[in-house]
Amino acid sequence: MTKVELIEEVANESNLTKKDAKVVVQIVLDSITDSLQRGEKVELRGFGSFRIRNRQPRQGRNPKIGSGVTVPAKKIPYFKPGKEIKDIVNS
Repeated sequence: MTKVELIEEVANESNLTKKDAKVVVQIVLDSITDSLQRGEKVELRGFGSFRIRNRQPRQGRNPKIGSGVTVPAKKIPYFKPGKEIKDIVNS
C-alpha cells in the first residue's frame, strides 16, 4: 500500500474528503517522525512500536577497490510489529 492508497482508504472509511484525509495522514506521519527525531519511542497499542537503534561505527569495505572504509555511528529507525499484527499476518 502506498501513501496515496492509504489516503484513499482513510477517506473512504471515515467519510472525509481526500484533501482532509491527506492532512490527517500527514499529521500522523509527521508526529511519528518528530517523536523519533527527539529520540522518543512511539508505541501504538495493537499495532507496533517505532524506536531508534544506535549503530556503532564499524570498518567497512569499498567494493570497487577493496580498501577499508570507516562507517560512522548512526541512528536507524526501527519498527517492531505488535502481537496482534503478527497473528493477523500469520493466520
